[in-house]
Amino acid sequence: MAPPSSNSSDGGEQCIVNDQMGPFTVLYTLVFIISVPGNLLSVWIFIRSRRVKQRSLSVYLLNLLLSDLLLLLALPFKILKDGGAAPWSLKVFHCQASAVTLYISLYASIAFLAFIITDCYLQDCTSLRSMWLQGVGFSWLVSVVVWMLLLLIMVPNMALPIQHVQEQRFLSCSSLKKGISLHWHALTVVLCTALFLNASFSVLLSSFLALRRLLGSCRDPLLRADARRAAVSVTAVALAYIVGFVPYHVVRAPYTLTQTKVITECSVRRKLFLGKEATLLLSVLHLCFDPLIFYYLHEPFRQTVSNMMPCWRKKRSEEEEEEEEEGKAAEEEAAEGKATVEQDLQTTLI
Repeated sequence: MAPPSSNSSDGGEQCIVNDQMGPFTVLYTLVFIISVPGNLLSVWIFIRSRRVKQRSLSVYLLNLLLSDLLLLLALPFKILKDGGAAPWSLKVFHCQASAVTLYISLYASIAFLAFIITDCYLQDCTSLRSMWLQGVGFSWLVSVVVWMLLLLIMVPNMALPIQHVQEQRFLSCSSLKKGISLHWHALTVVLCTALFLNASFSVLLSSFLALRRLLGSCRDPLLRADARRAAVSVTAVALAYIVGFVPYHVVRAPYTLTQTKVITECSVRRKLFLGKEATLLLSVLHLCFDPLIFYYLHEPFRQTVSNMMPCWRKKRSEEEEEEEEEGKAAEEEAAEGKATVEQDLQTTLI
């Protein structure tokens, strides 16, 4: 007799939690279709600008793009499995391999978004320590460590043995896990949650410090335009991080308790599963918005896109002219103020 699946309650009554995946399948498909052009364009632009001198920020952006590509590779398998179009062997493959790849890319995105926001803050620091942290070599070292750590945590979920279950229309991936594979899955959730909490602390602290410094710079007419643009970029990335990843981790912990059979009530399990899928969709949405982050934070990327669009190129030149005029006006205002002060000082001395 086949072992019971995770869709069965302890009382023997069947509890199917993943029989309402139709809307999610449609939404995941839309996310995939919308995000493919932007990410392929990003790959092409990064390849074209590979000879540009690298900075720490460009290293983290490149690794963020790599994590997005991994997610794009894994997403079709989830769409086929959730939509019921996958054969049994492909469903098992998704549970063993592509689902794990999806979570590797998800937590890589979390880590590199945190590094990007921290780097934006460090760009305004002039200490020797901050210069060392912003070195290209250090950035590549940190990136390699992140990928190795995620692989060390996640890959055992692919390699550990699974149990055989009868073919069924609605397969829950946790039904394939038993013994050490189930325990390692729970440990993976704990370790990844710890990674998320550390990244979130870094994001919130760096965003607060960066915004405080940039808002102070806005008082200087010479720095106002650049400071405003940088403040908008930091705020947008921080909000995208919070909206995309915080709800998922709020639901992830109690949902894991249903996988480890701590929570067995069917109605609770169904609600937590749907909550997990809805918040996971929010997390996957960053695929659509990451090209915008590349555009606003990576100068070679922005220049290439602007050169591709004649109307954008004209608008950009007009904006540059306006900024130049604003800068000249601010300099003239500062010079007039200085002259007035000197004149008042001379009058006082006379």
